[in-house]
Amino acid sequence: MDDQADNVRKPRADAVRNRERVLEAAKAVFSAGGSEASLEAVAKRAGVGIGTLYRHFPTREALFEAVYRREVEQLGELAEQLKTAKDPVEALRRWLHSNVEFVATKKGMLAALALAVQNSELYAYSLDRLTKAVGSLLTRAVAAGEIRDDISPEDVLRALIGMCYMHDQPGWQATVLRLLDVFVDGLRIQPKAKAVFTAAKPSKPAKKRAAKRTVRR
Repeated sequence: MDDQADNVRKPRADAVRNRERVLEAAKAVFSAGGSEASLEAVAKRAGVGIGTLYRHFPTREALFEAVYRREVEQLGELAEQLKTAKDPVEALRRWLHSNVEFVATKKGMLAALALAVQNSELYAYSLDRLTKAVGSLLTRAVAAGEIRDDISPEDVLRALIGMCYMHDQPGWQATVLRLLDVFVDGLRIQPKAKAVFTAAKPSKPAKKRAAKRTVRR
């Protein structure tokens, strides 16, 4: 009896593969956006019939939530992998770059599926997961003396989201990636530049001596 129950509960291997293919296809189709983004396009790219898509995701909201959660989980896993990267600043940069595709997928789904999703639990979960992910990378970069210590994980996410949602024209991702590079470079501590500036800046006694020489002349 138990064996039979297990067989009933466990989805078939081909069903699991089909579900993953649909999710991967949805990410690709909706992140690209445009008039071609549709459920039919997702099914075609996944190599399944539209009926199979609806069996796994009976509503548009169900597909949105599944793709959204999958993307958040992948970003969390990426942060864990990047915690061992040699350069902590480049690890942070790579993680932020990956978020641009996540936002593109989300924006594409909301537009193509005509959704107005108000799932507070889903968004609370994603905010907590992403804050912890970027926090671990930021803490590592600060500890290495590479990044200024007066910025929080929440600050970084606000900057990222602001950049992504200020741009909606075709090709906006390239603009945001460039702005993220400027943002990350601005967070770097520049000890050499500070040293040069300090050395070039005359001290107060030197200024007074220069002023006296000017008066004597």
